[in-house]
Amino acid sequence: MAGGGASVANDGLPAADYGGRLTLSVLTTCLVAASGGLIFGYDIGISGGVSQMEPFLERFFPHVLARMAAAKRDDYCLYDSQALTAFTSSLYVAGLVASLVASRVTKAVGRQRIMLMGGALFFAGGAITGAAVNIAMLIIGRMLLGFGVGVGFTNQATPLFLAEMAPTRWRCSLTAGFQFFLAIGILITNLINYATARISWGWRLSLGLAGAPAVIIFIGSLFLTDTPSSLVMRGRVDDARAALLRV
Repeated sequence: MAGGGASVANDGLPAADYGGRLTLSVLTTCLVAASGGLIFGYDIGISGGVSQMEPFLERFFPHVLARMAAAKRDDYCLYDSQALTAFTSSLYVAGLVASLVASRVTKAVGRQRIMLMGGALFFAGGAITGAAVNIAMLIIGRMLLGFGVGVGFTNQATPLFLAEMAPTRWRCSLTAGFQFFLAIGILITNLINYATARISWGWRLSLGLAGAPAVIIFIGSLFLTDTPSSLVMRGRVDDARAALLRV
């Protein structure tokens, strides 16, 4: 870990405090990792706005748009479609499947590699949904987004990475950075949806811009070292020592 608090020895006396300063390297590392919350926040906010854009519904779900136009009292009483439900929920289904194996994979290959993989999958999913020409592409893209971030890979590796890298006395503050970036991601998607709703192809922009936070976490992860705890668990003690010296 980047640091540790005072531990208690067997005789009941406090052991040496090896410190755990909040260095620039530690802070930068944790901020880059916490930015993984952006992709989850973006995903949470984007589908709700896009699924209400008329150009999007007209292209992929015209029957929903027709029902809405014919509704006399409440548009949303007729806002039902199995295909539209599949588009929205496919991300969460994929995330659920990913979560079943995420812990084992994260333990086996390390936190940093999982963040790299999550960023790559999320970028691919954003590109496919942004360029979609049929419902199948939308669902496949959403599933890639779910595998990339889901409740699975990146969403498990990033908080774990933060907890293992943060100094003891700063751990709560730095791990909360993931939630902060998640909220920022939701805010950004709402602003983007508000702006693109006035453009006929705005839904493509909203979906495709998912690649932006994916690029941030992918490129940022390239410059991160895996956590010393993860390296020790995989038998790479020398690399763990080097990682401690680096931060």
